[in-house]
Amino acid sequence: MNAYHPACCSPLDDHDPLPRPLAGAQLISTRFDPALLMEDDFARCAIAPVRGVAKRQAEYLAGRLCAREALRRVTGQPGVPAVGADRAPQWPSGVVGSITHGDNWAAALVAPDTRWRALGMDVERLLPAARALRLQDEILTPAEVQRLQALDDEARAARISLTFSLKESLFKALYPLTLTRFYFHDAELLEFDQDSARLRLLIDLNTHWRSGAELDGQFVLFEGKVLSLVAVAA
Repeated sequence: MNAYHPACCSPLDDHDPLPRPLAGAQLISTRFDPALLMEDDFARCAIAPVRGVAKRQAEYLAGRLCAREALRRVTGQPGVPAVGADRAPQWPSGVVGSITHGDNWAAALVAPDTRWRALGMDVERLLPAARALRLQDEILTPAEVQRLQALDDEARAARISLTFSLKESLFKALYPLTLTRFYFHDAELLEFDQDSARLRLLIDLNTHWRSGAELDGQFVLFEGKVLSLVAVAA
């Protein structure tokens, strides 16, 4: 196990902030500061580098460090998921996982595939009201927009942020199962309460995942962010 830990990342944290932790899963997180990234951090961490500005490099390194520790805890063997041709993480046989990063926070969730077929996790900074309103038609279906009519701007922004994150999690969960890309208008948030949600597909992805299929999600708000998860049971 590589003992080096870069200064750009806080110590790895195994606290799971989600309201309902998944059986057999491990969630590992860290905070990262791109300003503290050193030129040799990737080499010293034994992680293949990624191209991009300091922010992109730091978030990638942070996410892979979390993934390696989560894999170690689930399988006993640390590993770093490679990047596939479609840019999705390539998880080793026997596990499923998801990596996310946003607002200088990164996390990875790994679980055995005997319990879970797919995981999709996403973190987003809560959108300011003005930006959320500008983006609502890109993120929401017309039916979802209609459901916001009675809300004030702040509540609407929170709903848009939540919907954005949940749809990202839905994509991350279903893409490995279907290898079919889909977009914000191809799913809708049907209902939610204080920490759970239900989503519905609006297009056919393959013979197993068709329009009308519904999935449950969960979420938590913390430090001005929303963290969401969609998990498909085995």
